[in-house]
Amino acid sequence: MTQLDERQLDPAVALASLDATAPREPHRLFALKQGDCFAVADAYGDIRGAGDGFFRDDTRVLSEFRLTVGGRQTSLLGASLSQDNVLFTTNLTNLPMLSAGGRDIPQGAIHVERVRLLWQDRLFERITLSNYSRETSTIGVSLHFAADFRDMFEVRGSTRLRRGMTHVAEMDATSVLLRYDGLDGLARASAISFSQAPDQLTADRADFLLAVTKRSSKVLYVEVGSEVADAPDRDRFRAAAARARFGMRAKRRHGATVHSSGRVFNDWVERARADVALLTTELATGPYPYAGIPWFSTAFGRDGVISALQMLWLNPGLARGVLAFLAQHQATETSPFSDSQPGKIMHETRKGEMAALRELPFGRYYGGVDTTPLYIHLACAYADRTGDMAFIDSLWPSLCAAAEWTEEAGRETGFVTYQRAAESGLANQGWKDSFDSVFHADGRIPKGPIALVEVQGYVFAAFRGLAALARRRGEDERADHWESRAEAMRAAVERDFWLDDLGFYALAIDGAGEPCKVRTSNAGHLLLVGLPEPARAQMVADQLLSASFHSGWGLRTLADDAVFFNPMSYHNGSIWPHDTAMCGAGLARYGERDSVVRLMSGTFESAVHFNMRLPELFCGFTRAPGEAPIAYPVACLPQAWSAGSAFMLMQACLGLEIDGWDGEIRVTRPRLPIGIDTLTLRHLGVGERVVDLTFQRVGDRVVAFLADRHEGLVPLIVRT
Repeated sequence: MTQLDERQLDPAVALASLDATAPREPHRLFALKQGDCFAVADAYGDIRGAGDGFFRDDTRVLSEFRLTVGGRQTSLLGASLSQDNVLFTTNLTNLPMLSAGGRDIPQGAIHVERVRLLWQDRLFERITLSNYSRETSTIGVSLHFAADFRDMFEVRGSTRLRRGMTHVAEMDATSVLLRYDGLDGLARASAISFSQAPDQLTADRADFLLAVTKRSSKVLYVEVGSEVADAPDRDRFRAAAARARFGMRAKRRHGATVHSSGRVFNDWVERARADVALLTTELATGPYPYAGIPWFSTAFGRDGVISALQMLWLNPGLARGVLAFLAQHQATETSPFSDSQPGKIMHETRKGEMAALRELPFGRYYGGVDTTPLYIHLACAYADRTGDMAFIDSLWPSLCAAAEWTEEAGRETGFVTYQRAAESGLANQGWKDSFDSVFHADGRIPKGPIALVEVQGYVFAAFRGLAALARRRGEDERADHWESRAEAMRAAVERDFWLDDLGFYALAIDGAGEPCKVRTSNAGHLLLVGLPEPARAQMVADQLLSASFHSGWGLRTLADDAVFFNPMSYHNGSIWPHDTAMCGAGLARYGERDSVVRLMSGTFESAVHFNMRLPELFCGFTRAPGEAPIAYPVACLPQAWSAGSAFMLMQACLGLEIDGWDGEIRVTRPRLPIGIDTLTLRHLGVGERVVDLTFQRVGDRVVAFLADRHEGLVPLIVRT
């Protein structure tokens, strides 16, 4: 078994290690995803190693895929993704070069367009060369390729003592087959097929001589899959593109849509919605939003739950799919290696070779202390949103098992704590899971077991929600028990986590019972679930909105006076959009709606600077006039809960709540984002009905009303 250093498993270290060999800025990379495949390439369309590639089931099946024209790198004109995230297109031109006949071809004479998509585990590419010179030219075009068949964790920086067998490339006239037999007994292959026979073909390169008359074009089609393609051509490319676009349209049609009076704001909302759709994979249990590309393109428990919570008001079907999957994969046994105990909800699942060989525990890993109470919280929120008691009844045994695990995990100290059961697991098991994200004010790393403040908030919400569901099921004894557990947790947090000297909640309590007296954004999650008393909530809100946390672009994860504060770190001073959104929803719950409008404005402006896509995180430097937010070098992009943050903040601004039990819409003190005068929610599901709801600015206030055809069908209660 490969021994992995703890720092290799830590996202901040493992991801940053890539930067040493070939820096790849995430906001200048382009990702495609379909099912359990994804591809990451640069603006040229090139895959050049480092962290990019074409991946299938957590294995990189294409580690190099570069295009040269006339033996040279091309010059970039521009690159983009289609609005639906299906097609990547880059426009290139030649550098000064010689034709195959030795004639000089000046720069800019040849236009090269590369269009790429993924469909049914295959990569499809169309390469078009257009000749704008005055003469016919024979142009040398080369595709350089390789497949290292490395496990995702190898790509992230882990080393292995042994690997499987790589076979000699097999070639015929129009294809190359690269094969690898893994130590897990699986044969993996990457077949590269061309629409015409290369003039020269080797194990890592295909050379074409293309005669292009003036003012005309030549097209080359390429496919990469696990098997050799049947003659790639225009019809196959167009059919794949049409099916991929139809599939994406179907995913984007689920739930309500948002349209506002702001064109740029609409672009952001549409991109965020498209990113959620891109990352959502249809599993046997229903739709599941994978966490992010490239490092986390798989089902994560915490990420899936939070993404579903963010989208719940618009698309409750996503939450149903997440809940069904997590219930199906709930732990039923105790395993130190996988950090599992009966009733616990999964943290992460992987399909790669290293997971199959148990070189690491992430094949199905349960080392997340917050996922189980969050799962219960999502189920309760889904029930309140939809009134779908039949589905809740089907989940009831799973929810009760999760509640039993939660109670057992908190039996010794009264708080739900974590301490990894094996050295191969994660040292920190909250959402800030890097090795240095939990610490004392003097910089000491606390000994476990550790109770995180936000986790106790999730437990409070879980027990309170379960009590309400048990009451509806006529299980009053259980309801009374869970209500008492929720109130006991509220009292314990207020007693043991509150720091009078800081006017804030401690980050955590360590195994010796000593609080970590550090101000972090974790406390904002307590506001989200409504645990703090109003006076303390106001003190937390005031500090979260102060310059110590609020950079102008979003909320930092750590106050700027903390010993480990570093705006360039992974968790200790950076800005995570989902964290800002969860804190924002908490602020709105305690009446800080105008502050949430400002948070949304900063988040939107950040997205504009990142080409309408919020990354997993970015640096927490204070905003300065005329400057853009600073990217974190190896953040995932896109990331599901970053895309979903747009919708959680939007709901917080609008003050919107949908009661699935009574079939009514409630709006409290609505606000519109800055610069937006009207915003319409179309096809908003309320019980069995679908309505259009509009918010409009009238003077200094915002009014909400249903479309005329819906008046009287669904109660709309507006409190100003």
